[in-house]
Amino acid sequence: MAEIKHYPVVKHLRSEPSMHVVRYRNGAAVESGRGLAFWFHPLSAAVAEIPMDDRELTMQIRGITLDFQEVFVQGVVTWRVVDAEALASRVDFHVDMMSGRWTSEPLEQVSGLLTRMGQEVALAWIAERPLENVLAEGVGALRSRIAEGLAAERSIGEMGIAVVTVRVASVRPTSEVEKALQTPVREAIQTDADRALFQRRALAVEKERSIAEAEMQNRIELSKREELLLGQQGANAKLQAREEAEAARIRMESDAEATGISARAEAERARVSAEAEAEGLRLVEMARAEAEQAMMDVYRDLPPEVLTGLAARDFASKLQRIEHLNIAPDMLGQLVGDFIGAATRRLEA
Repeated sequence: MAEIKHYPVVKHLRSEPSMHVVRYRNGAAVESGRGLAFWFHPLSAAVAEIPMDDRELTMQIRGITLDFQEVFVQGVVTWRVVDAEALASRVDFHVDMMSGRWTSEPLEQVSGLLTRMGQEVALAWIAERPLENVLAEGVGALRSRIAEGLAAERSIGEMGIAVVTVRVASVRPTSEVEKALQTPVREAIQTDADRALFQRRALAVEKERSIAEAEMQNRIELSKREELLLGQQGANAKLQAREEAEAARIRMESDAEATGISARAEAERARVSAEAEAEGLRLVEMARAEAEQAMMDVYRDLPPEVLTGLAARDFASKLQRIEHLNIAPDMLGQLVGDFIGAATRRLEA
């Protein structure tokens, strides 16, 4: 948008570099260029401002195919001005001398013109084909057709406009038709999915069967090895029993032999001990007998009164207490007589 400054008699205009300004006086262009700045008298001047940057136009097209099916097209057309004065002569880009704004809607006019031209090309292309071909050829073919159609349009070039690019975002049927078209594909995909699922299940069953067979084979092999192991264990047990029996027999023989040797040794020790004990008893008895004999020999030479005294002493040594002692006169007389006689003999000796 041009910037206009007001002064008492004249005005000053300054435009942006992306805008092309055409200054008219008395119906003729006196100055033209991009980003101009100039003084002018509002009563004798007219100014047109044309944008020179790229502009995008959104297009939404609704068409009918050859088989009477409705489709929707969404796209974007990028255009720009190549001849500003030519476009200014065809479309009103006049700006208000007070505000610097356009007095009409020139860009909407250009957009409407391009939209109608693009729709004509697209609708003609869609009407020549059935829905299946339209959807199959898709975005690329329609984009090329619209670009070629707009480029071949002479009126666009005469207006000083050039189409830069054409982009088609989507070509779609109605929702009901789209669902109907998607159904076979979905069914095919579901069929493939079911087939894959069945194959996975069959493969899983086959793997399970293989695993079961392998487990059964392993159990059979383990049973055979267990049978061999039991047989070997039985043979080992028999051999061990024979070895233990032989060892027990050898131990019994050894124990019997050792017992016999021990018994003989014990008997020999008993015999030797008995002989020694007998010999000891014999020697003791002999010693006792010899002592008795010696004592008898001593007693034999003693006078009767001495023997009587010794007997009385031994008798008295074995008595603990004498409660009564009765001595008869005859015994006392004899004892006195014996005592005197013994004393007399001792004095004589």
